[in-house]
Amino acid sequence: MTAAMPRVVLADDHTLVAEGLARVLQDCFTLIGRFTSGRDLLRAVAADPPDVAVVDISMPDLSGIEAARELQRSSPAVKIVMLTMHTERAYVREAFRAGASAYVLKRAAPEDLVHAIHEALRGKRYLSPGVGMTLNEVLHPGTQRGELTARQLEVLQLLSEGHSAKEMASLLNISAKTVEFHRANIMKALGLRSTAELVRYAVQHGIVPP
Repeated sequence: MTAAMPRVVLADDHTLVAEGLARVLQDCFTLIGRFTSGRDLLRAVAADPPDVAVVDISMPDLSGIEAARELQRSSPAVKIVMLTMHTERAYVREAFRAGASAYVLKRAAPEDLVHAIHEALRGKRYLSPGVGMTLNEVLHPGTQRGELTARQLEVLQLLSEGHSAKEMASLLNISAKTVEFHRANIMKALGLRSTAELVRYAVQHGIVPP
């Protein structure tokens, strides 16, 4: 009897990207669900756990990293493959710290994603070559001056998208005071002095689209 194909769910809020990814996944796996938000993903996994969750980092109501943390707590058997455009070291490190087994860039070839899922199912770690880091650097980081943390990158992304401190606090489940604390530390770390400079930095470094 032929073994059943691994069951996969996909969370990505970009419709065109999600449709392309779904076609790739359906060729090699059983795609049992597509979701556009982290919270919808968590509800679906709780009701019917898949073998693998392919999760975009940047989603509107709950980031992929936050969703991964929750999946690790509630459904630890589910393998997590992060799919993103972000190559920043802090994102990569935080994704693995949150429980991801693989980190795949959206610009990678479809075969890269398929390979990453198979590696995750085998209990292995996988990192897209285009990230510019090795797994050893990710799992055993040194300290680099001026490098933002994953939380700071989330705050910078939301700030650059035009969210207020109150909105960011709600989305990240932290206080508005903590948001302002992160904002101040981001400006200090990057040597910037205004919100306009922060937005310009975010666009130049691919944190938000131009």
